[in-house]
Amino acid sequence: QVQLVESGGGYVQSGGSLRLSCVLTGGTFSRYALAWFRQPPGKEREPVAAIGRSGLPTQYPTPAMRARFTISRDDARNTVYLQMNSLTPEDTGVYYCGASQDVTGSSTRRSSYNVWGRGTQVTVSS
Repeated sequence: QVQLVESGGGYVQSGGSLRLSCVLTGGTFSRYALAWFRQPPGKEREPVAAIGRSGLPTQYPTPAMRARFTISRDDARNTVYLQMNSLTPEDTGVYYCGASQDVTGSSTRRSSYNVWGRGTQVTVSS
């Protein structure tokens, strides 16, 4: 059974940085396209970044996310990362990673992913 486990969340002050990790087990990592989503308090889950099987293409939903966030993958470690810089309180939420063998390229659509982790909490104070 394929599973995803996120880590690296925590409490950080505005302007700070965090690097999230997500490890995939039970499957062949290189076959999966991956993405990070987040769910702010009281809001719907929204895309943050996506990456294809070979590390390309990457997608970011907004220019602001592209400027501050970087998604990457290490197939040797079965891990996808999200480097987040210049964090603001609006970045607070639970961050989830998703995986799919069915995506062509990369996708920021939630419906594209059929494997999800349980999430890691990120809290940014002002």
